[in-house]
Amino acid sequence: MRLAAIYDIHGNLPALEAVFEDIARADVDEVVVGGDVVAGPMPRETLAFLLNAPVPVRFIRGNADREVVSQMQGGDVGAVPEHVRAITRWVARQLQPEHLRLLSSWPATLSRSVDGLGEVLFCHATPRSDTDVFTRLTPEAHLDTAFQNLRAGLVVCGHTHMQFDRRVGHTRVVNAGSVGMPYGEPGASWVLLGPGVEFRRTDYDLLRAAARIRRTGYPEAGAFADRNVVLPPTEAEALEVFTRMERGQGRSS
Repeated sequence: MRLAAIYDIHGNLPALEAVFEDIARADVDEVVVGGDVVAGPMPRETLAFLLNAPVPVRFIRGNADREVVSQMQGGDVGAVPEHVRAITRWVARQLQPEHLRLLSSWPATLSRSVDGLGEVLFCHATPRSDTDVFTRLTPEAHLDTAFQNLRAGLVVCGHTHMQFDRRVGHTRVVNAGSVGMPYGEPGASWVLLGPGVEFRRTDYDLLRAAARIRRTGYPEAGAFADRNVVLPPTEAEALEVFTRMERGQGRSS
C-alpha cells in the first residue's frame, strides 16, 4: 500500500484542493488525514471535500477537532486563549449534528501497513497525547516516554506544522508538516509514504486563496490569510515559540 499523509488542514480548502491534485498524480491507495481538519475558515467545505474524495480517506483526531467536538457538546474546550475559544465557537456553529457524529468517531491513532516501511503509526502530536509539543530540536531524552513500547518502526505526526525526520530511540519519527497553516515556506506540506518517505510541498495560488479566505465569516480571516497563507512564520520564528512552549507543554495552534 502507498499512502499520502496530510495533516493540519485547518479549514484551508484552497490548499487542500491543490494537494489533492498532486495526490491524484502520485498513484496512492489511501489518504490518512492526521487531525486538525475543521478549525479554520472553511470547515464545512473542507469536510465535504474530504468525504467526497476520489481515493479512500481515513481520519485521526487532532486537538482542535477534539475542542470543536467539546464545544458542540456544550463542554469545556480546555485551557486555551480567548481568541482560540472564539474560533472554536465559530467553527462549531458552522457544523451540523452529522458532523459532530463524524468528528466524534475519529480515533486518536491509526496503524497502517505501508509498502517498504512496514507498520506505520499515525498520531496527531505523539502516541500518548494530541497536544505534546516537540520539534527537530527537542532533546531525545525529553521524548522517551512518548514513544515507548511501540510496534511500529515509523511514526507520522503533525501538530507543530513543520516537516522533520528524526529518531527517538529505535523509532523513526516523521512530521508531515501542515497543509493549511505551514510554518517556514508557504505552500502546502505533506508526505508520500511507500516505498520510502518523500516530503512534498504543493504550490498553489496564495493570493487567490487568501481572497477566498477573507470572504468567509471566520473571526480572524484577514490574519489567517496574511500570516498562514501568504507569508507564514519562518522556521526560526516557529522554533523559538515552540521551544518556549515545550517547557510548559502548551498547544501549537
